[in-house]
Amino acid sequence: MDIRFLGFDAPILHALQSMIDPEDSDGGKSVGAPTRSYVRDARAMAATPADIKEYASSYAFVIDMPGLKSGDIRVQVEDGNVLLISGERKRGEEEKEGAKYVRMERRIGKFMRKFVLPENADTDKIAAVCQDGVLTVTVEKLPPPQPKKPRTIEVQIA
Repeated sequence: MDIRFLGFDAPILHALQSMIDPEDSDGGKSVGAPTRSYVRDARAMAATPADIKEYASSYAFVIDMPGLKSGDIRVQVEDGNVLLISGERKRGEEEKEGAKYVRMERRIGKFMRKFVLPENADTDKIAAVCQDGVLTVTVEKLPPPQPKKPRTIEVQIA
């Protein structure tokens, strides 16, 4: 909505209008728009599908990682209970001089997935194995708490 047609043409009103209707402002960027890093991380997470399995004594996170070496994959635990799997897939060095791509379908670039671990996950016992292009991260479960036995308190006569 343009407020100039009402007869008001003050700089303060233009500033207020640009805050209300950011798409009409000259900057073209809205105030609440996501940052570039947020968009990049969201794309990286969306492009990294994963399977999660629960066993009696552990959880298994299975992610396809074709063509990656162990040095290209990073598995971390942050904030105490968030499993972070990230890395970067690079274009191969096998390109020949003068060759051009007709079609590029294999995804390259950074990838990332975050998983909030359940309360019974033992973050000190995490193993990661990459075999035949499939990364399997195993997180052991904590043993269930032992039920407390009732304690008998001797009543003394005073």
